Amino acid sequence: MTVDSTQEARLEPPRQTSLGTAAARNLSTTTKSAPQMQEITSRWLLRMLPWVETTGGTYRVNRRLTYTVGDGRADFVQEGATVRVIPRELGELAPLRGFDDVDVLTALAERCVQRDFRAGEILVERGAPADRLHLIAHGRVGQSSVGQYGAEVALDVLADGDRFGDDALLDEDARWEQTAVAETPGTLLTLSRADFAAVMAGAPSLREHVDTFTSLSHRRQNRKGEAEIAMSAGHRGEQELPGAFVDYETNPRQYELSAAQTILRVHTRVADLYNNPMNQTKEQLRLTIEALRERQEDELINNREFGLLHNADFKQRVQTHSGPPTPDDLDEILCRRRGSKFYLAHPRTIAAIGREFNARGLYPDHVDVGGQQVLAWRGVPILPCNKIPITKERTSSILIMRTGEENQGVIGLRQTGLPDEYEPGLSVRFMGVDEKAITSYLVSTYYSAAILVPDAVGVLENVQISHWPR
Repeated sequence: MTVDSTQEARLEPPRQTSLGTAAARNLSTTTKSAPQMQEITSRWLLRMLPWVETTGGTYRVNRRLTYTVGDGRADFVQEGATVRVIPRELGELAPLRGFDDVDVLTALAERCVQRDFRAGEILVERGAPADRLHLIAHGRVGQSSVGQYGAEVALDVLADGDRFGDDALLDEDARWEQTAVAETPGTLLTLSRADFAAVMAGAPSLREHVDTFTSLSHRRQNRKGEAEIAMSAGHRGEQELPGAFVDYETNPRQYELSAAQTILRVHTRVADLYNNPMNQTKEQLRLTIEALRERQEDELINNREFGLLHNADFKQRVQTHSGPPTPDDLDEILCRRRGSKFYLAHPRTIAAIGREFNARGLYPDHVDVGGQQVLAWRGVPILPCNKIPITKERTSSILIMRTGEENQGVIGLRQTGLPDEYEPGLSVRFMGVDEKAITSYLVSTYYSAAILVPDAVGVLENVQISHWPR
């Protein structure tokens, strides 16, 4: 079979009549980007915190004397279906605050009785005699009472580590002032007044401690628990005025600067031969500093010694009323402090906030923060921070804070003027060249954060971010 010339011409590849791009690229100059890095975030917390110069590496927070009568949370251990309270954690109870006799605490822990409850179960009822303390190991419990006009009003939501009934251990006439209803299944431990009295009868040290607590409870305090300043107001004539002084804490908390450091290594051959058009050492240093700043923000949120999540006062921790972050929940933590500067939440939590707003037909404001338009509620910006953890149950936390020394808020701590300072509070120190011709640089930054008064930070806990309203 014969193929004509026209068909042969169609089958032949076209002949190249000019220089191709693949070969020409060998003679051209390539336009390159600077090295990119996915870890870089907006780091709003570092931008919004006012940074205070910390000479000597330590910042002392002096406060007015406060009578602390126990406001912490208890921790538990679980062995299969059995839950036990850690004996030392009983020191978080109001009557046992500061008591450290492990043998006595262990005896009390052994008398705690486990009780599993189901959703909807009434745990205590308003008006009934209160004869035992309740420690919530797991689950959510809603507290309610009867309002002034006879309607049922919600008081609070308690969760893991919370408790109710402290007064029942010492007051024989105590009665429940609220009804507690389980919102989810869970487990709690109870300690009866009779068991507490039995242990106290055989432990003189506990009796002495309880007597001290009782006398402390009768001292005059303001609504924040601070030692009251005596004064007279509304009097007439020549009434004798009371004398007063402002007492201070004798052992104020001190914050030492924490460090984030790394050693950057660059081979001299790379720095000498491959330094154009971009400075290799400079680009390596830029990305290293970005990673240090990311770690710095993570520490300011999560560090157990000074991180905001772990150091927020227990009285400033609020549970969501239904799980998702509703506008009512945001109002609840907003109303507990003055001069709130911003909310801080994980981006996925902010998305959940948006869903709840949409479901209610609400259109939140946007405000300008540093030249950027961000979501706001009641005029307070809601800023993203991916360092706030999300649990495997898809819950997270929302922080709200007041900032600045002049406002008795949250401040960042750093020291400037370091040797070989590259940025404020960050130094890059040349460490020399080793026998392998590798140049080393010590990159260091020093920082911490301080909460000047307890109500400077609030936390909305156990925020469910996987709820989709219908």
